[in-house]
Amino acid sequence: MTALLYLLSGVLFILGLRGLGSPRTARRGNQIAAVGMLVASVVTLVYVFDQARQSDALSVLWWVIILGALIGGAIGAVLALKVQMTSMPELVAAFNGFGGGASALVAFAAIVATGTIVGTDVQYATETEVTVALSIAIGVVTLSGSFVAYGKLKGIITGKPVALPGGPYFNLMLVILMTAASVWAIAFNEPMGYWILAAIAVVLGITGVIPIGGADMPVVISLLNSLSGVAASMAGFVIGNQGLIIAGALVGAAGFILTVQMSEAMNRSIANVLFAGFGTEGAAPIDAGDKPVNSATPEDVAISLAYAQKVIVVPGYGLAVAQAQHAVRELATALEERDVVVEYAIHPVAGRMPGHMNVLLAEADVPYDVLLDLDQSNPKFPHTDVTLVVGANDVVNPSARDDSGSAIYGMPILEVDLAATTVVIKRSLSPGFAGIDNPLFYLPSTMMLFSDAKAALENIHAALIEL
Repeated sequence: MTALLYLLSGVLFILGLRGLGSPRTARRGNQIAAVGMLVASVVTLVYVFDQARQSDALSVLWWVIILGALIGGAIGAVLALKVQMTSMPELVAAFNGFGGGASALVAFAAIVATGTIVGTDVQYATETEVTVALSIAIGVVTLSGSFVAYGKLKGIITGKPVALPGGPYFNLMLVILMTAASVWAIAFNEPMGYWILAAIAVVLGITGVIPIGGADMPVVISLLNSLSGVAASMAGFVIGNQGLIIAGALVGAAGFILTVQMSEAMNRSIANVLFAGFGTEGAAPIDAGDKPVNSATPEDVAISLAYAQKVIVVPGYGLAVAQAQHAVRELATALEERDVVVEYAIHPVAGRMPGHMNVLLAEADVPYDVLLDLDQSNPKFPHTDVTLVVGANDVVNPSARDDSGSAIYGMPILEVDLAATTVVIKRSLSPGFAGIDNPLFYLPSTMMLFSDAKAALENIHAALIEL
């Protein structure tokens, strides 16, 4: 029954992942996966209780388990209720780190059970010792790397790439040292090797993530999510728990697929993201020089929108920072009352986390059927009267399509410049993560509204009502 119920939880995980593939079914998918985790947790506790009942040598501190569940559940509930959607990427990064750390602790518990630590004669098969080493290495790297990513997203650590002495070769040396420590621990049954392995893994997690620019954090978060799953799966092999093996493998596979998709959306390889030091978040504003910029007022934009038949909104991280999702929804509602068709074009890497823009707009009750992906959006821009770009930059940069010498050449973009009129709401002419100028800002068909996203949308809405 234990094996069958673990299999049932695995099926629920798969159905949950399937649901997460679409904003329309994501809520239900999350609930299904949560039920799967509840089933796996209850089965594990019942199994442990049964083993303890049959063996006088096995004691279980149930109060510790209950207390841990209550504390963890309370923290999770508070975070779910209090954390803003703009801070969700940081929260996910922290969750990834805790997941990796938990897997490493499971492996350390297995080390404590060996004879060198407590004087017993417990010995593990070589394959189990290998999974112990992998669980510690991957789990600890995920733990420290995730909290560096958290710091970059939170602004505690600079979002710019930080060059380290030796670059990737320093990290390669750490990997070699970790391998040597693992071999020492496994070949000579020496638990101290695992502790050295963990210490080096902490450093590798930090030095592996800190050179990566803050704007590449969506890819990094996806990769760390995948690693947390792999670490969990390895921990499952250590303790012989089929449910943990299945859950970890699913998270690892899903996270890696998402990482590859995110990299492809930026026309870059995973190696380029991890080792190129690409990204200059916080770069100085671009000097437009003699380039003409069509500055607009909220009243100018309101007039353009009022006489449009079709409008496409392009949200970016600026919308999330300004908490402007409700303001853009209210503006869209006012336009729809004037029989204007309003849709939303969402780039795969918009925001700081996969699906970030979808979640923000869903929070503002934007209908799922008007959320368009890249392939759905681009054919519509030439037939659109106004595109309203709110806080996006590189994902709408025509250089990626037209300039073979550009740093982002080949990156799939939303071709907003093909619309009759493009309105860009932005605080300044500052560059995006690529640190390059955006020719879109200087096109004759582009209107630049320099303002905070929320304030700009509210002012446009007020001007529209007065027309």
